[in-house]
Parts: sequence; structure tokens; C-alpha cells
Amino acid sequence: MNTPHDLTDADAMMSELRSRLRRALKLQHEGVSGAKLAREHGYIDGFMRVLLDTRAVTKSELLAVVADERARASGPATTALDAAA
Repeated sequence: MNTPHDLTDADAMMSELRSRLRRALKLQHEGVSGAKLAREHGYIDGFMRVLLDTRAVTKSELLAVVADERARASGPATTALDAAA
């Protein structure tokens, strides 16, 4: 069961995860070297693993965070099509 302290830690980790995702997406957009991007991805993977292993979040919640940050950085992944077209 989560205590208020656990929730604060999970909230802080989610905030850091979002920050790292933004940084990785920015680096990718800038075309930086593979090593820098790989290191950032490693940090992101670690944060996600801890959040999942401690059951602070679900896989669906993490996927939603990634989708949100990607949409923020690059726009939506898909575009709604007009059915009449």
C-alpha cells in the first residue's frame, strides 16, 4: 500500500521521467550522436522499470505519459480523418 511518502516519491519520479523524455525527444530531433541518446534512453528505461516494479504506476499509465510527451514534442501521432473524404 502506498503511503504519502511513497506517493511523493512516485510523483517526483514521474516528473523526472517526463523531463528525461522531453530531453530525449529534443536530442533525437537535434540529431545528436547515438551515445548521448542511448544514455538518455537508459535513464528513461531505469525510471520506468522502478515505477513498474514498485507498482507506483501501470504499464498503461507509462504508455500514456510517453504518448503525451511525444505529442507535446512532435504533434499527435495520428491525424483524425474526415469520414466524408
